[in-house]
Amino acid sequence: MIVTLVEDTGRDALADTILAEQSLTERLFDDFPAGLLSADRMGRIVYANAAVCRWLGYDEAELANGAIRVRNLLADGVPDEAAPWRLLSGGGAQGGACRLKSKDGRTIAAQISETTVGDGDVFRTRTMIRNLDAEAHDAELVGRAQETFEKIIEQAPIGLLLVDATGRILNCSNDFASQTGMTLAEARGRTFQSCFAEEDKSAIEGWLANAISGNEIYPLALTGDRDEGNAVVLAGARFEVAADDPPRLIVHAIDQSEQRSLQEQFIQSQKTELVGKLAGGVAHDFNNLLTAMIGFCDLLLQRHSAKDPSFADIMQIKQNANRAANLVRQLLAFSRQQTLQPKVLDPTDILAELSHLLRRLIGANIELKITHARDLWPVKVDQSQFEQVIINLAVNARDAMGGGGTLSISTRNVAAGDRIPPSHAPMPRGDYSVVEVLDSGHGIDKENLDRIFEPFFTTKEVGEGTGLGLSTVYGIVKQTGGYIFVDSAEGEGARFTIYLPRAVPAENTDAVEAEDTAGAPPAPDLTVLLVEDEDAVRMFGARALRNKGYQVVEAASGEDALDILDAGEEPIDVLITDVVMPGLDGPALIRKVRETRPDMRVIFISGYTEDSFRQRLDDTTVEIDFLPKPFSLEQLAVKVKDVLAEDRAPGAAAE
Repeated sequence: MIVTLVEDTGRDALADTILAEQSLTERLFDDFPAGLLSADRMGRIVYANAAVCRWLGYDEAELANGAIRVRNLLADGVPDEAAPWRLLSGGGAQGGACRLKSKDGRTIAAQISETTVGDGDVFRTRTMIRNLDAEAHDAELVGRAQETFEKIIEQAPIGLLLVDATGRILNCSNDFASQTGMTLAEARGRTFQSCFAEEDKSAIEGWLANAISGNEIYPLALTGDRDEGNAVVLAGARFEVAADDPPRLIVHAIDQSEQRSLQEQFIQSQKTELVGKLAGGVAHDFNNLLTAMIGFCDLLLQRHSAKDPSFADIMQIKQNANRAANLVRQLLAFSRQQTLQPKVLDPTDILAELSHLLRRLIGANIELKITHARDLWPVKVDQSQFEQVIINLAVNARDAMGGGGTLSISTRNVAAGDRIPPSHAPMPRGDYSVVEVLDSGHGIDKENLDRIFEPFFTTKEVGEGTGLGLSTVYGIVKQTGGYIFVDSAEGEGARFTIYLPRAVPAENTDAVEAEDTAGAPPAPDLTVLLVEDEDAVRMFGARALRNKGYQVVEAASGEDALDILDAGEEPIDVLITDVVMPGLDGPALIRKVRETRPDMRVIFISGYTEDSFRQRLDDTTVEIDFLPKPFSLEQLAVKVKDVLAEDRAPGAAAE
């Protein structure tokens, strides 16, 4: 017999296809998002998908090998009338609830749907199982996620909203609700555009339509309520929860009012700084003129007695020059270029001493209330200048309460971690002693509030004020290292808040006082080198010192002074020099002099502050005396006496 072997490639291909389809079907059932189970007529489990195995804690081979029966899975026992292959009680039930038992004894609440197919040996059940416990857990997770999402929106520290396609607010943050003056309940359900000014509504509607349509979303700056200082920018992002759901928007309403306020404050500070520099320069020039005027008046008064008819005229000139000098001091205070003598003091003590004067200043029709905080931190201030600040504020408050009212002054500590009002944000965090001056007057309108610290700005009638009171206050506080803010509205009074940095009191040390010889007459051989580029000031100073018995050598510039010192023709005991001079100025002159004469006694004279010229010296620790302009004949003479007396005091170094 002849046997012929023929390769049946078609049959192999068909078998491979059947196996592939079977494998795909098994994977589909395993990945099905519900439990699938099948048993024979005797209740032996012949198939269970991955979900059922996972829920009950069995391996697939372990559960579907025929050893475990349907009834082994029931947690509440076998129904009496149930067939062996059923999970449910009753004869014709197609669906219902039962509890299943896992391998480790856990129970699972399940919803069952079961049918049968076939008959005889090919009888099988088709059972679909829903894990109600898992679904409840998933629903709880979804609920928690939803609640978390809602809380994130509500508690966001910014203006945040969830808006539907019609512009209706589904949810929003407390911050946005407060911006618009509503509660969360009031804001929800309203249209987004209704929360803003009428003139912005059309722009918002167009912006929303563009965002919902899927176009690129650009920031939108709103223009409404500009007079109230409000400024809002809208930014958004479009998203869809599901493909068939209408789109929604996450909207960020950025309140730029505070930023705008900070920008305005920055611009105001720059403007104030420029005006201050101008005022300082003008004050310096005026101080030169006033020094000469007051000085020559002093020289004239030495030759005219009080009975002389010219005496009264000279005194009038001097008194008006002194008034002008006070005005210049205010300019220097505003420009932060005045001379201060700060000490560590307790503001409570200063206010207590000042209270009697304040009561006389404000009058009987105004009640003065002073509230002192306990354990108020000390501050480093010039007491007279700090008193001037309080007096100026009190006088302004008095004028704002013409018909009577209440002036309240209170103090408190503000620590670095304490919250401060947003309008005071430009101030760096730190420890401050705070003084608040509050009046019940007519208040300050917004237009004037922005200019309140400008020099020469006043709302008073002509002749009633110079407009330098508050600018002086501002300058003194800033030069002290503090900050001042004003909060007011028309008809609501005004509150001035002064923040002064906390000072640490220096340790007490026993100072050794030198013998007081300032009143001793000058020796006839003492020589002063006077360096001043202003002829009138130099002439007055030279004559005043000569009248006191000093030998005086004059120099009109720093270069002339160096030539005199290099020549060595005169033994110079003390050098008096102006600070600001063309060419070689005072600090540069002293640096050169120190190279050859390190022990030379020096007195600076200037219309600027002592601090301003010390910053121009390389070594700020060098002992240098200072006499601010304008000065009188007596002040100049006393200063020179004091300096020379220090050299002749016991223990002083000899020349």
